[in-house]
Amino acid sequence: MSWHLSSWYLLLVLLVGLERVAELIVARRNARWSTARGGVTYGRGHYPWMVALHTALLAGCLLEAGLAGRPFVPALGWPMLALVVAAQGLRWWCVVSLGPQWNTQVIVVPGLPLVERGPYRLRPLRHPNYVAVAVEGAALPLVYGGWVTALTFTVLNAALMRVRIRCEEDALASLSATAPAGAPPATGRAPT
Repeated sequence: MSWHLSSWYLLLVLLVGLERVAELIVARRNARWSTARGGVTYGRGHYPWMVALHTALLAGCLLEAGLAGRPFVPALGWPMLALVVAAQGLRWWCVVSLGPQWNTQVIVVPGLPLVERGPYRLRPLRHPNYVAVAVEGAALPLVYGGWVTALTFTVLNAALMRVRIRCEEDALASLSATAPAGAPPATGRAPT
């Protein structure tokens, strides 16, 4: 089997990988900020699986496109590239909107108000960051015809998101349980 991979697709996947590194840097800084304010981390058990899945997505994009010799099909590739860019925009809108409360882990700081700005003000879109993840996970491989990677990531991510979202909802519910008497109920957005 020979290796056939477009240099611009390699660059795109590497740029997404660098974006992930930037996320981890921001997350580490925000975790220190949250911990210093009494933040509690939830869901440590599923986090390594999430990291592994996102790493496998990037590797799968390159391996499938390169080893399977997937062609670039403009009718599919260009729209998928637009979705990858849109997903990055939504992701960073979430990061900026949540400020120091954003993290790749589920960390809740008791006493802080829940964020209701940016995409988190849109009631039907309770977890906008995960919309970005799902769109990017399907679109990035499909830029270069990687349907196996797109399908595999989508199925595994859906299972993982069930666990993750339940974890976040439980963490947010714990805020309501520890809120001072007379405080409004926790109805804001989950820290994603």
